[in-house]
Amino acid sequence: QVQLVESGGGSVQAGGSLRLSCAVSPTPYTGRRLCMGWFRQVAGRQREGVATAYPDAQDYTYTYYHDSVEGRFTISLDSAKTTVYLQMNSLKPEDTAKYFCAATPGLTGPYCSPARGHEFKSWGQGTQVTVSS
Repeated sequence: QVQLVESGGGSVQAGGSLRLSCAVSPTPYTGRRLCMGWFRQVAGRQREGVATAYPDAQDYTYTYYHDSVEGRFTISLDSAKTTVYLQMNSLKPEDTAKYFCAATPGLTGPYCSPARGHEFKSWGQGTQVTVSS
């Protein structure tokens, strides 16, 4: 059973920063490159893709962002490609949501997109981020 464990959520004032982390364990996908990403959901609203990352064979990591976070959030992977981070700067009250980490094989390059959340196979339990004005 694949587990994704998120950490780093919390409460912050507008303009502040938070860093989310998510580790994938165990790694049944050993030897396969994963598309990893962050999604968020506000109660009563549809889940939204925030950012995704895919490392290619040359160790270059493709990253994709929702327009609303472009330039403020940065997604990155550790060297083993089993932990994904989301650095969130210049946070706004509208960033308040439960953030979920997700991972899947099979989505490569530009197909590893925040718009393809329905194709991700493994999900974490989520971590709450609250931004106050």
